[in-house]
Amino acid sequence: MAFYILENIPKMTLLFLILACFMQLCFGAVYKVGESAGWTTIGNVDYKLWAATKTFQVGDVIVFQYSPQFHNVMQVTHAEYQSCNATAPIATHTTGKDSITITAHGHHFFLCGVPGHCQAGQKVDINVLRVSSSVSPSQSPSSLSHIPAVAVPAPSPSHASYWLPSKIGVVLAVSLVLLVCFA
Repeated sequence: MAFYILENIPKMTLLFLILACFMQLCFGAVYKVGESAGWTTIGNVDYKLWAATKTFQVGDVIVFQYSPQFHNVMQVTHAEYQSCNATAPIATHTTGKDSITITAHGHHFFLCGVPGHCQAGQKVDINVLRVSSSVSPSQSPSSLSHIPAVAVPAPSPSHASYWLPSKIGVVLAVSLVLLVCFA
């Protein structure tokens, strides 16, 4: 028995490493709001434009980095977002480096609750679209004309860390695990 375990240590080590790498594939992208400027009113950061250049998905992490003496992050409803009303937020974050994991599709509205900051543009709408891989045969292009076309460029690799697996990556990882286990 001891000989079997010792003989299979290289295989077990390789299996462990493969599984550890595979587990990392399950994490979403990490986005820093405002890129290098962060969450601020200085520098005229256009958070609407920033968000429009991203393709957010469930599991992504949104990082708000700011000086907690001057700012905060409040998650609010759509109505509160539109009116810059921070009196009844869904959640309040005040650490200066808040990481928020997106857990659902749809709009997620955030603003700074310091008076005047939201009105100055310190607010962001994180929209997680439901992605359909194809149009069903019953949906002709003319039946989809009421849906607005949205062109969203992919985020640049320097601003998002990807751990989302591709189908090929998953197949290769599973194949390698099976090869190590049964070789």
